[in-house]
Amino acid sequence: MDDNSTLLSQIVQPTDLHRFSLKELQEVAREVRAAILDRVSKTGGHFSSNLGTVELTVALYAAYHIPPDKVIWDTGHQAYPHKMLTGRLDRFDTLRKHGGLSGFLRREEHELDLFGAGHAGTAISAALGFAVARDRLGTEEKVVAVTGDAAIASGMSWEALNHGGDMRTDMTVVLNDNRMSIAPNVGALTTYLQRLRARPTLQGLAQRAKSVVERLPSPMTRVAAGLRHGITHYFAPEETGTIFEEMGWEYIGPVDGHDLPTLLEIFRNVRELSGPTFVHALTVKGKGYDVAEEDARKWHGVVPFDVGACEMAKAVGPVTYTQAFGEAAIECAEEDERIVAITAAMPDGTGLTKFSKQIPERYYDVGIAEQHAVTFAAGLAAGGLRPLCAIYSTFLQRGFDQVLHDVCIQNLPVRFFMDRAGLVGDDGPTHHGAFDLSYMMCLPNMVVAAPRDTTELRQMVHFAAGYDEGPIAVRYPRGASDDRLPESRTPVALGRSEVLREGDDILVVALGSMVSVAWEAAQILAAEGIEATVLNARFAKPLDGDAILRHASACGRVLTIEENVRTGGFGQQVLDLLTTEGLGAIPCRVLALPDRFVEHGTQPILRSECGLDAQSVVTAARSLVGQRLPRKA
Repeated sequence: MDDNSTLLSQIVQPTDLHRFSLKELQEVAREVRAAILDRVSKTGGHFSSNLGTVELTVALYAAYHIPPDKVIWDTGHQAYPHKMLTGRLDRFDTLRKHGGLSGFLRREEHELDLFGAGHAGTAISAALGFAVARDRLGTEEKVVAVTGDAAIASGMSWEALNHGGDMRTDMTVVLNDNRMSIAPNVGALTTYLQRLRARPTLQGLAQRAKSVVERLPSPMTRVAAGLRHGITHYFAPEETGTIFEEMGWEYIGPVDGHDLPTLLEIFRNVRELSGPTFVHALTVKGKGYDVAEEDARKWHGVVPFDVGACEMAKAVGPVTYTQAFGEAAIECAEEDERIVAITAAMPDGTGLTKFSKQIPERYYDVGIAEQHAVTFAAGLAAGGLRPLCAIYSTFLQRGFDQVLHDVCIQNLPVRFFMDRAGLVGDDGPTHHGAFDLSYMMCLPNMVVAAPRDTTELRQMVHFAAGYDEGPIAVRYPRGASDDRLPESRTPVALGRSEVLREGDDILVVALGSMVSVAWEAAQILAAEGIEATVLNARFAKPLDGDAILRHASACGRVLTIEENVRTGGFGQQVLDLLTTEGLGAIPCRVLALPDRFVEHGTQPILRSECGLDAQSVVTAARSLVGQRLPRKA
């Protein structure tokens, strides 16, 4: 335990904060910020956003009675202080490590992680559910949702605000407004929040808030409407009512999210109110670490870094899939003026930042709104453009109905590029792209492809850009590709695979990130006298049925490998093909992700645990030896 965390180390649960004086609470906040800086600089993780929620969290937890009161957090980007104030300080050196603390909220990890969150925009809906459950069960705890200025732009947040305001449910929403998410926020709501931030009531807030609080009625009468309107309309006068008030929420703000004394007074009094209340807190992303304040985007998520030098290690190594897509997208746009690019608040993560700078008039960041992104892309395609819609595999799940209803039924030429397909590593189960093959291949009209490496991804981007027959989805993993694969290549053509090596003993059909694993396994098998044909499938849909059937018949044994769940996946499509075409008796084995949510950890560790590394392929191939049927004459 650090010597400079003497108060923080005494906190096991939030109610421990109640015994501290204001001065001691300010010291707790200092220790939390120092602990985030110390721990995250060693483990990596979400950094600047958590530095910005320190005072807000300390004040909230000192004002409320947790438990039984409940606080629901939106994603884990802002919840490291929550973890530290719930007794997990001594485990923080395991953050995002295999078997250690999750970087997000996990119900399995702690009883006060009340609702798991890895996708933004869920907190208000979930908190409303908790509040209604409380009312139905006849308990009296308070419920608070903490959301962000990017998450609140998502459709779910507004659906929940609309519902909660209409129900007049007793709950509070705290908006952590740090003016950006991973990248700068976009949209009309951002402009509206900027106008709220500029209200003259913010000037001299701490002094005026203190004088108002001193005139408040006694706790027995704080639930009265007079108090409610006294606080709310002091900060938000009636003549400048907000959209939140129009939706039925009592709006308080904007307030300084780093002024601990003022936050304490506000939260203590808000806790006594009944009905839907909305607290708008302004925070600084990266607060307390100068370089993170100056460039919160760069310091949003960090690798281990040198605190004194204020420097992260520069990324070295081969081009990543993300970079390859971004560069190819620009090339396609330069060749075809109909090409436009879409991201849902992830320009850096999807590789479109350079595109946004070079071709800004054809770049659209729709914010955290994947459903809108998909239907917007469908509208663009129907209107004659050719959209490249770049969304992480795990986030595109949120737009499944739109992919089905608005894109596939109408057979529109939208190109989906699904980054982070497969096991992403340290972000864990909410971010693994484990299901996209299953949810895309079941859709009529959809073409599904996966490149073996970054060079092939470039080829597929160009292929997709010129494919006008309907929708196409290209999935690829996080990181860089294996450079050990042979350089001989054949052009990318619809539904055509590529033979990387030929052998008589077993056919290994691999897709995407697993092609290099299959290739490595084939070299090991060859040293043992087992010769494998390695087929780079390229397309999961349509399958290269002719090539698979021909080599399966010749080899007499088939092994498929994919970084997707087995159910509805690539391997099952191959098995179905063999059965349909009369080769169902050939011994086959499908290697895929297990039917469970895979925990966080490095990609090599997780792939090994899931049986998707080269040694697992070798073991599976050996198990098929001796099971070959007599070859046809």
